[in-house]
Amino acid sequence: MGPEAGPVRIASLVPSATELLCALGLAPWLVARTGFCVHPADLLAKVTKVGGTKDIRWERLRAANPSHVLLNVDENTEAIYETLRGWPGVELIVTHPCGPREVPALIAQCRTAFAGLADIDASGLALEAELQAALAEPAGPQPLPRSVLYLIWREPWMSVARDTYISRLLLEAGWQTHPAEHGGAKGAARYPLVQAADWAAVDEVWLSSEPYRFRAHHLAEVQRLAPQARVRLVDGELCSWWGARTAAGLAYLRALHGA
Repeated sequence: MGPEAGPVRIASLVPSATELLCALGLAPWLVARTGFCVHPADLLAKVTKVGGTKDIRWERLRAANPSHVLLNVDENTEAIYETLRGWPGVELIVTHPCGPREVPALIAQCRTAFAGLADIDASGLALEAELQAALAEPAGPQPLPRSVLYLIWREPWMSVARDTYISRLLLEAGWQTHPAEHGGAKGAARYPLVQAADWAAVDEVWLSSEPYRFRAHHLAEVQRLAPQARVRLVDGELCSWWGARTAAGLAYLRALHGA
């Protein structure tokens, strides 16, 4: 079935969700995305960009006339949700996977919401099977998780709480994030400011490639703050994008034990 056969018109305001929809074969039904929804580039080139994840260009989104809009608790604001909730005839799909073990349920949610489009059942089941196989693999060679300060921002320095997707993905691969804080269901506490004591409490400090784009010249700066730790750049997309690349993220993080 093609999009011309039905009224389904999907807008995704979440990069991970956009990539997941494409992996499920739903790219032909995508009518809007954010400027940060960049994967897979070939399938998204002609999909309308409607701003960022927190600053939507409402006139463009309205013009796209979506029947479904995908949102995320961490990436989109409550104000965006409240605005869209008032749009008649639009179904909102709110995502909030806080760990890799919640991703299969998210895939199932998409299969239900878009049942009958493309070959979504087969592609969804295949993706779930790949993820379950990855989750079943051992975390890594270390008998105990190694501690890591995972940096997502600079000025101020910011890390991740232990109830975020990033932290729980790392733990599945044998890495325990620091600080030992839980941020709750939503809000700034999920991404805490780094305290002075945090620098000395870890085996490694990782500089993510997103949302702040850490580069090689930041390594020496961080090494001075955590002289006892190994400091390295890591692929933020593999560590934080859930869905289509969760299994690849686990493989990447496990490989870092021996890298």
